[in-house]
Amino acid sequence: MKKLLDLLSEEVGAAFEKAGYAKELGKVAVSNRPDLCEYQCNGSLAGAKQYKKAPIMIANDVAECLKESSAFEKVEVCPPGFLNLNLDGDYLKNFLNDMAKEEKFGLEAPSKKLKVIVDYGGPNVAKPLHVGHLRSAVIGESVKRIIRYMGHEAIGDIHLGDWGLQMGLIIAELKLRKPELPYFDEAFEGEYPEEAPFTISELEEIYPFASKKSKEDSDEGRAFKEDAMECTFKLQSGVRGYRALWKHILNVSVTDLKRNYDNLNVSFDLWKGESDVHDLIPGMVQYLKDGGYAYYSEGALVVDVKEETDTKEMPPCMILKSDGASLYNTTDLATIMDRMKNYHPDRMIYLTDKRQSLYFEQVFRCARKTKLVDEDTDLIHIGFGTVNGKDGTAFKTRDGGVQRLEYLIRDINEEMFKKISEGREMTEEEAKQTAKLVSLAAIKYGDLSNQPSKDYIFDIERFSSFEGDTGPYLLYTVVRIKSILKKYATQKLSEEGLEADEKAVSEALNKMVDITNGLHKSESESEKKLCMQLATFNAMMESAYEELAPNRICAYLYDLANAFNAFYHETKILSEEDEEKKLGYLRLLKFVQIVMESCMDVLGFSAPEKM
Repeated sequence: MKKLLDLLSEEVGAAFEKAGYAKELGKVAVSNRPDLCEYQCNGSLAGAKQYKKAPIMIANDVAECLKESSAFEKVEVCPPGFLNLNLDGDYLKNFLNDMAKEEKFGLEAPSKKLKVIVDYGGPNVAKPLHVGHLRSAVIGESVKRIIRYMGHEAIGDIHLGDWGLQMGLIIAELKLRKPELPYFDEAFEGEYPEEAPFTISELEEIYPFASKKSKEDSDEGRAFKEDAMECTFKLQSGVRGYRALWKHILNVSVTDLKRNYDNLNVSFDLWKGESDVHDLIPGMVQYLKDGGYAYYSEGALVVDVKEETDTKEMPPCMILKSDGASLYNTTDLATIMDRMKNYHPDRMIYLTDKRQSLYFEQVFRCARKTKLVDEDTDLIHIGFGTVNGKDGTAFKTRDGGVQRLEYLIRDINEEMFKKISEGREMTEEEAKQTAKLVSLAAIKYGDLSNQPSKDYIFDIERFSSFEGDTGPYLLYTVVRIKSILKKYATQKLSEEGLEADEKAVSEALNKMVDITNGLHKSESESEKKLCMQLATFNAMMESAYEELAPNRICAYLYDLANAFNAFYHETKILSEEDEEKKLGYLRLLKFVQIVMESCMDVLGFSAPEKM
């Protein structure tokens, strides 16, 4: 289904052509002066030079040809040659009625279905998620959902940090604490225990303790680091006991990660890590050497990635350090190679802190130069800003530490539970479930409503407000609509002497308030503005996809909620005596609800039944 602006542009373009001018001049845009008109066309100004004619004369010619148009109720020419346009109410009604009958409201399916891998999350195992992991998870999940909503295949990969020195540090510390474990006995030939010799709490304490010890400038610190490097080598070389212990670390950590990501309504299709491509690295390195791409510089193996058009220095991409050790670059390139072989993606999208933009530029250039990807494979990095406290610096706990994500979500849930419980008739369990939904909307919308590249202030007082540009305000709007619709259905069932339980009300609503049965022509300014906002859904969703920008959806949702609330406060809906008009209002409300909930689902949160 064509977008509204495209249809209006075709209508005005045809008028330009009829008047003897190029139809391309008929491009219509939303008015930048809403006090004067709803839409505008500035094509007459662009055509003045081409046709050696005053723009106002061209505009007058076009306006004359638009007199019979069914799309506009008003066409005015404004000096020096603007066409000011107001949409016809019946035209808008018909457009929305067509939208209501189409899947995804007429959003056009892609001509070619793409396969896209979204690399987001990126936590290290054995370490708790902290507030710094929030943006990657929240933005990445929404980007994945946007891609799927547009009709493409999206594969989310967490890309775990599960290989390298951090594993060696944990194993070395475990060896000191529990030397009796069979994993350290090279002569042991039996089956290793199925149960891990540690809990997630112990694991999360061991890693920072071991990391700190390895950095101490003392004989003990240096000896420990050396042992940790030896443990890392043994693990990566396939020593049986170390591999078994590593699997325990991975299983315990991933179980905890899944629980925490579930709390954020974030999921991954692939739980792969750096370890998955470890065995591919030697072959990749040999390929880079044989192809003449890689060379040694000061003992390190590198690939030049600079280009003639560069205006700033672009360092080579290092493949192996001088001691032969691999780096993140090596792992990421091997992962790209693995993804191309096993998934053949059309596009790979990476979400990380924007400070890694130079790093990804190097890796992407290296992948292209060395032909690890096809020429038409898109490699995209979405760099996001930091989450800051009210003082403008990185978000910290009260004692100055990095805030654990689990505790942050818990604290917000508790605060929201207090708000929800006050003066509302709900059971404790209902209040807890509602608080979780509202908290999630507060957190996610607070993040996603910003441009990804921008830093933002994590202000939970503002985020959790039921007024203003916040997630809870949007949820409250949907809950208000649900309440009105349920009240109507309950009244109708009662009038017919039927039981109005939850199931009966839901079934009655589906029959009585079916949006495919059509809206009526807008009769008030607030109703028309609401309808016009609904009509821009497809264009908004397309731009959100093209720009990979969830903030576009957030802005649309906020504008739609404001338009609905303005209409609601000015209109008697349930007390309207004309039953057909009342049903038209209710279908409009249902339309708004479905669109808002579709947008919320793409952003990764949902509305409760009541608040």
